[in-house]
Amino acid sequence: MSLLRLAWRYLWAQPLTAGLNLLLLSLGLGAICFVLLVSEQIEQGVQRDLAGIDLIVGAKGSPMQIMLAGAFHLDVPTGNIPLATLETLRAQPLVAQALPMSLGDSLQGFRIVGSTPDYLQHYQARFASGQVWSGPMEAVLGAEVAARTGLKLGQTFSASHGLSQQGAAHGEEQVYRVVGLLSASGSVLDRLIVTDLASVWQQHEAHHAAGHEAADEEREITMVLLRYRSPLAAVSLPRWVNAQPGLQAAAPALETARLLRMVGAGTEVLRGFGLVLLLAAAASVFVALLHAVRARQSDLAMLRMLGAPPWRVALLVSLEALSLAGMATLLGLALGHGLTAVLGALLAGQQSLQISGAWVSPWEALIPLLAIGLALLAAAWPARAAFKLDVTELLQAPR
Repeated sequence: MSLLRLAWRYLWAQPLTAGLNLLLLSLGLGAICFVLLVSEQIEQGVQRDLAGIDLIVGAKGSPMQIMLAGAFHLDVPTGNIPLATLETLRAQPLVAQALPMSLGDSLQGFRIVGSTPDYLQHYQARFASGQVWSGPMEAVLGAEVAARTGLKLGQTFSASHGLSQQGAAHGEEQVYRVVGLLSASGSVLDRLIVTDLASVWQQHEAHHAAGHEAADEEREITMVLLRYRSPLAAVSLPRWVNAQPGLQAAAPALETARLLRMVGAGTEVLRGFGLVLLLAAAASVFVALLHAVRARQSDLAMLRMLGAPPWRVALLVSLEALSLAGMATLLGLALGHGLTAVLGALLAGQQSLQISGAWVSPWEALIPLLAIGLALLAAAWPARAAFKLDVTELLQAPR
């Protein structure tokens, strides 16, 4: 312990140098920790939200936009498709399940999704209270929606037209009643309001046609989520859908790979920035320790004269670097989790992806090892120089 206290005092004998090295190490480790936490949560969130969805069918447009709008609810849909498309898809022998969705309204930025109870079952939704709707204009709220809006069972609310918070409100005669509150699942369902398809039709028929009720052949839905019956469907069904007038197929597996490649480019840049900071910190620690060994030659010689073996003198230099690495690890992990929490709060304010600063990645265990490895690498040559100090030469050197 006395050796560790001496190393600590030596480390902070030059506070500006020690502070700069600590800052560089902490920033580098924090950047790598931030990349680990965010990329892992995005990847797992994407896999969770796309589980069981093999194909998304929407109006003609960008497949990426259809996937972002239909699976993650992060974009506007490309348009509507006829309701008859749903029955056509269900009649396909290669389709095991077809889940319709109608979008177009929101509440305080949270999207209202018209669908069937099967949509809730697809995400294995669990009710915290209440039950699924039994008719039009009854809504089930995701956990985040309930928390942010404060709505309770039995209360009513009016929707806003459009998918943003700036949409015009529907009339007070068309209000939803909350019949169910879902438990938090970490999926896209947490930030959605789910209701019956007829609710969306009723809202928009009242909004656009002064209460005129449209026939089924006139009605539309926004998109359909498909689950294949066999792997053969992946080859033929998307091409068949794209050949139909006005329909566009989006394969989540392909579009997700493209999306993660685009996100991955940014994470690679940030990871590279963190590694550059770590290398700069290691070089700075190396220079600082080498200079310290040369400046403290008389002190180290005195330790040798008092009976300290060479390895203890070398260990003293190494402990300086390890102390710095220990502090940088704690600060880097705190910085990484703090930045992740800030990003999560910003995304939550936009009803976007769920990112949590409390997320713990098993890969974080590598961050202390990385810090220790860099510290030992930087201290290797200065420690060797301290180990090989010739006490006789130092005592005979003119002063």
